[in-house]
Amino acid sequence: MKVFIDGSAGTTGLRIHERLASRADIELIVLSEEYRKDKNARHDAINSADIAFLCLPDDAAREAVTLIEGDTAVIDTSTAHRVAPGWVYGFPELPGQREKIASGRRIANPGCHASGFVSLVAPLVKAGLLAKDAALTCFSVTGYSGGGKKMIAEYEAPTGISPLLGAPRQYGISQTHKHLPEMAAICGLENAPVFCPIVANFYSGMEVTVPRFGSQLKGTREDVKNAYKERYTTPLVHFDDGADEAGFLSAAAFSGYDDMQISVAGNSSRMILTARFDNLGKGASGSAIQNMNILMGVDETCGLVLSRKN
Repeated sequence: MKVFIDGSAGTTGLRIHERLASRADIELIVLSEEYRKDKNARHDAINSADIAFLCLPDDAAREAVTLIEGDTAVIDTSTAHRVAPGWVYGFPELPGQREKIASGRRIANPGCHASGFVSLVAPLVKAGLLAKDAALTCFSVTGYSGGGKKMIAEYEAPTGISPLLGAPRQYGISQTHKHLPEMAAICGLENAPVFCPIVANFYSGMEVTVPRFGSQLKGTREDVKNAYKERYTTPLVHFDDGADEAGFLSAAAFSGYDDMQISVAGNSSRMILTARFDNLGKGASGSAIQNMNILMGVDETCGLVLSRKN
């Protein structure tokens, strides 16, 4: 299977390349540094590929799609097509999505924060435990690699970093974060959540939390757990009851891995619903490779690194 990564020098593209480099069932089409941004060279590479990953800014991803003349399947890791008509949302764990991905030619990879939110909220809406007009809040802690090369350079500056970067920093404070449209649309919500993303001084890892009062749910805490248990039965997304580290939940627990852990903590009155994963794993490249595996008809975990044996 011929595969081309358009934007292979970025953090997501590099991780995808790393995961695919040793696979015998993949032939990577690689452009030299001289031609990496050459439009004609990219045109030829995309159209020579069976599957192309787009690891590009939104506008560049839209342009790349216009270069396709044949039947190349596309997995776009940008924000450009996640709620666009004709594109399949690449979160296979949602009902019916795996089949749509398998037969699709245009796959929109989920956003990292959105992956956590969707994994927590969509099953509850589907099960009738959460109303579509629910007023939700969500906070998410991520490693600085999610900000790309510029942010990585800021946090890893050889001359030291600003004291402001040494502490967690909230962003997206205007409530216009680019993941909000998919968070609402994919979950079937009438309103986007109040979203509080936070970047902290660690390389990779993500912890997305949706807090709820028991009175805000149409069911019990056990009903919530059962909804997750029924939905997540594969190695790449798994429900773990009582998952923590001696009363703590580290956002770095799944750094370097490609799977996601779902957990429910608290009590019947107040609970926190949490998804933990790597922002570069199930939040980006790991998810993209999972979608590629589904397109190829091979084991979804092929080439991925899991936190545990299942």
